[in-house]
Amino acid sequence: MKIEQKYWTEEEGWKTLSNTLGDKTPQWVLVFGGRAVLENKEHYDTLKASYPNSAILMNSTAGEIVDTTVRDDSLSVVAIYFEKSEIKFEQTVIEKGQDSENKGAELASKLPKEGLIHAMIFSDGLKVNGTKLVKGLTDNLPEDVPVTGGLVGDGSDFKKTVVGLNEVPTSGTLVLVGFYGESLKIGYGSLGGWDTFGPMRLVTKAEENVLYELDDKPALELYKRYLGDQAKDLPSSGLLFPLNLVLKKEDGSSVEVVRTLLAVDEEKQSMTFAGDLPVGSSVSLMKVNFEKLVNGAKSAAGMSREAFAGSSPELAILISCVGRKLVLKEKIEQETEAVRKELGDGPVITGFYSYGEISPVAPTEKQCQLHNQTMTITTFKEG
Repeated sequence: MKIEQKYWTEEEGWKTLSNTLGDKTPQWVLVFGGRAVLENKEHYDTLKASYPNSAILMNSTAGEIVDTTVRDDSLSVVAIYFEKSEIKFEQTVIEKGQDSENKGAELASKLPKEGLIHAMIFSDGLKVNGTKLVKGLTDNLPEDVPVTGGLVGDGSDFKKTVVGLNEVPTSGTLVLVGFYGESLKIGYGSLGGWDTFGPMRLVTKAEENVLYELDDKPALELYKRYLGDQAKDLPSSGLLFPLNLVLKKEDGSSVEVVRTLLAVDEEKQSMTFAGDLPVGSSVSLMKVNFEKLVNGAKSAAGMSREAFAGSSPELAILISCVGRKLVLKEKIEQETEAVRKELGDGPVITGFYSYGEISPVAPTEKQCQLHNQTMTITTFKEG
């Protein structure tokens, strides 16, 4: 695997951090950037001129990661040449959240299955119901093919997110990337680090990702009571107080995932989250624990290394939640530095801050879940 890493800022222009490509043509150019920056056609044209024969995948963010540095309104670029492996792309467009499962199924069905070892999804972050998207993907991919990825962002504005494959990014776009080849090893890890507080409550009324009642009481009213003075800043302040959701699996066991608030409806006293909250499931509120957040990022990096039997990966794609960024503020680079320390000096690190992360819950599992408020890491190495 050969990689070039560079970035762009308004102040510095283009800067190259490392380049082992030589005369190789990268199959994949992965770009993360601020939405307004990506929508400027000049930047796509510049990248296309630099990589005329490469697939260029551009994604809007709530913050760009270049090595351990976190920026806003910049471009983070890695150009990747796979020496022994192949990648394939499928894309679609979504208009409304109700179509999320069908769109996931469409992408997964079109992706060739022979030799497929892993898939990554880069999805619009506002028009998609992440839970239904995951279901559509996993129901139509082989059971032994893990899926990682995320819902792209738009800073803390939550107005419009964009994705583009070989074109200027647009709203509503979803791109699925398939990885092929026996020599390619891929690891993954996802952890949060938030503290739960208050009693466990039962979801008594909900429709997919819209929550109406907890313990037969209006959910928004109850939520505001816990937030106190910060309730006036909803929905943005809701990023600081996600919900811990206990999901029951078909085998009778349970798994815990986190759900982030996206919107509130005062008239209906409802709350819209990034993923479903099934009726009958249990939830509790969560609050920040700075030390645990950083340790969660470190542990996610450790989980992602388990696929390499003690060796170091060559590339790490970090997808962390915008809520973590808003909480950690000026300390945000502590979590990327913790990842670097855990992974060592070898891998190129890139990534972005998202509206939702997609990953299996453990390195030993294949089928993925939608997560919020986690650091999710996908690592790569060609053997």
